[in-house]
Amino acid sequence: MNIGEIKNKIDRLWDIFAAGGLVNPLDVIEQITYLMFIHDLDRTDNIRAKESAMLGLPFQSIFADELKIGERKIDGKLLKWSVFHDLAADKMYELIQNSVFPFIKNLHGNKASAYSKYMGDAIFKIPTPLLLSKVVVALDEIYLQMKDLHSRDVRGDVYEYLLSKIAQSGLNGQFRTPRHIIEMMVVMLEPTPDDVICDPSCGTSGFLVASGSYLKENYKDEVLFNAKQREHYMNSMFYGYDMDRTMLRIGAMNMMTHGVDNPSIEYRDSLSDQNKDKEKYSLILANPPFKGSLDADAVSADLLKICKTKKTELLFLALMLRMLQVGGRCACIVPDGVLFGSSKAHKGIRTEIVENHRLEAIISMPSGVFKPYAGVCTAILIFTKTGHGGTDDVWFYDMTADGFSLDDKRAVVKENDIPDIKSRFKNRDQEVTRARSEKSFCVPKSEIVENGYDLTINKYKRIEYVAEIYPATKEILADIKALEQEISEGLKELEGLYE
Repeated sequence: MNIGEIKNKIDRLWDIFAAGGLVNPLDVIEQITYLMFIHDLDRTDNIRAKESAMLGLPFQSIFADELKIGERKIDGKLLKWSVFHDLAADKMYELIQNSVFPFIKNLHGNKASAYSKYMGDAIFKIPTPLLLSKVVVALDEIYLQMKDLHSRDVRGDVYEYLLSKIAQSGLNGQFRTPRHIIEMMVVMLEPTPDDVICDPSCGTSGFLVASGSYLKENYKDEVLFNAKQREHYMNSMFYGYDMDRTMLRIGAMNMMTHGVDNPSIEYRDSLSDQNKDKEKYSLILANPPFKGSLDADAVSADLLKICKTKKTELLFLALMLRMLQVGGRCACIVPDGVLFGSSKAHKGIRTEIVENHRLEAIISMPSGVFKPYAGVCTAILIFTKTGHGGTDDVWFYDMTADGFSLDDKRAVVKENDIPDIKSRFKNRDQEVTRARSEKSFCVPKSEIVENGYDLTINKYKRIEYVAEIYPATKEILADIKALEQEISEGLKELEGLYE
């Protein structure tokens, strides 16, 4: 059994939803998320019961002997997945619609349930008992196969594959930052167990998930077995904000399926006065929206003091500077216009980062990275908040390949600059002497200032032209005449065939 076989079953599950009339990818993801949540409540409750019995501690199941659902009373055990999945389709449908969903929507009063706050506005949309029965059977098969696999993050991989369905649909502009780009950015920032990590436009929480996976891979003992740091990892390390409640629920579940019990994934307009965060986070990773403009009246006044504009990509940079602790670091994807825009706001935010903080690196990415959903050219900015300057040599990298074709198909290819980027970024002190004609090189701050804080790589890269030597004109004419004669003779030969 391998993850590929599970993905095939997920594809078949997707087909079951489509055949049953539920075709909106976000609706499908939500319904699967809710059912996974219900399944995991049963699983988690059983695990805690066993652990309490082993330790001789009292335990109160959330599936109490008698539960009040609205004005009705019901045997709590009937709400367990392991019980109702054996019921007839009609009875199971009625139970889930009228009892299980109201139950999970009101779990927020139970502090033992870390998941409950994300389910407060859950809506049951599966239209028929037959569809529900088929979906439950399919999920049982997927969970059984996941149990047979010994991969430590198979549940996370399964959920990532579900999320890729959103990316494939490109629905309502909801597409994720490619996973390999996210992982590259996380590796370059190198999170530690003491960090407090935020994505102010988190979507499906890809940056937070990748950061958590990096920590488990590189600091396993600290984040999983050190009581204090495990508590921090599970409850106070990860923060994500978004204005799309569907994305928040999916993002929260994504974090929890990757082993983070209680991430802080909240509804918030990060650019508004609703966001009071200041010098709170040690790491920020983000791909903020490039909406172009927004209502300035909704923007926090202190952000407009730094960067008076309606451009969201500029306001998010100002926001991230405010949210970072002194010494905190940021890796952020921006459209190329941020690097060279001539407006006062564009120049102002670049000047702020270069002069008052430490700009470390700019990775220029090809336009095909976000295809087929967008063809905009983008770059990654990496900087540290200092409050007193510190920019010295800025490292530039001209990425031309990311391991996938740069057309709409995004097929796997051999050309891939990402391993080279990760390696060279960690050894930037050795890059100072590299020629400007190479893929990566360093540019001193003084030169950037001289160029009006322009941060486009083409402003500094040297292109070497190789002289081409062509034959003399007489030789070219002679070749043309010879070719012409050859064509003429060929035509005569063809005409002879039809005489």
